[in-house]
Amino acid sequence: MTNLSAFALHPRSVLLAAQASRGMLPVCDHYSGVEARMRKSLQLQAEMTEEFGACVFDVTLDCEDGAPAGGEAEHAALVGELALSAPAKARVGVRVHPVDHPAFTQDLAAILPRAGHRLAYVMLPKVESVHDVTRAEEALLSIYPQGLPLHALIESPAAVHRAFDIAAHPRVESLSFGLMDFVSAHAGAIPAQGMGAQGQFSHPLVVRAKLEIASAAHAFGKVPSHCVVTEFNDAAALRQAACRAAQQLGYTRMWSIHPAQIRPILEAFAPDERQIDEATAILLAAQQARWGPISHQGRLHDRASYRHYWQLLERAHTTGRALPREARAWFSN
Repeated sequence: MTNLSAFALHPRSVLLAAQASRGMLPVCDHYSGVEARMRKSLQLQAEMTEEFGACVFDVTLDCEDGAPAGGEAEHAALVGELALSAPAKARVGVRVHPVDHPAFTQDLAAILPRAGHRLAYVMLPKVESVHDVTRAEEALLSIYPQGLPLHALIESPAAVHRAFDIAAHPRVESLSFGLMDFVSAHAGAIPAQGMGAQGQFSHPLVVRAKLEIASAAHAFGKVPSHCVVTEFNDAAALRQAACRAAQQLGYTRMWSIHPAQIRPILEAFAPDERQIDEATAILLAAQQARWGPISHQGRLHDRASYRHYWQLLERAHTTGRALPREARAWFSN
């Protein structure tokens, strides 16, 4: 019998070969736009990378809401300098202005030529259609031919309607839901409570939009990113919202707008010890059986369930969870 190489027996090689487009991003996307907070965010990211042994959250430097009116060019230059000075292991993105804003191309031109190689992605706000993504891609490639992944922020009812088309674009890596603008776009038809930590999970129009975006993202192997919780001093509300986003709505990533929100998001999206141990046991048995079907504790498992458990371990790794020794070997390279 021909011996299979270690690579051929690796879960990622065996189980995800047909899902090469599906990304695994850090579960927390932390936004900051004021200079002092941007610097502190990058410092915190470096500290937590050292603590967990992996970069467990992204930092998105914000040109849209962070730039003072009339100071867009100076702010974009600052963002570029901060991205360029970030540590080697940092994961930094930038939110630029919308494609129809006069500062959009200016943002790209100020940041990408010098710091493009240090960026993990570009976040596009107020994406209304796939046409916006195409326009952004053309501008991106004209300034930075190497290209970068695009993250699309969906903030209106019409954009929700077109979420599947947006998710299908090959350069789009992630879809985010813009709660505040989505509620505002309904001209008072959704009460203000729909923007709160509790109301955003009870108003039918808001919940429907979240489900559409998550479904569109998963349909094309992209990452759905859940919206903000503005009550940043309410740790319990944030924790509950993050758990509901992860466990009930199919989101695998969530926005943070305050440093105190980062660890609760990591906790909510990370598998627990029991899940990690179960996934490890099933995958080790599957690997031993050369990825054929197995029986584990009276249940049949095959490659469909193996994919689930492998992605669970990948999420555990990206959230800095402790893995059993046997599972750590899969992430050693």
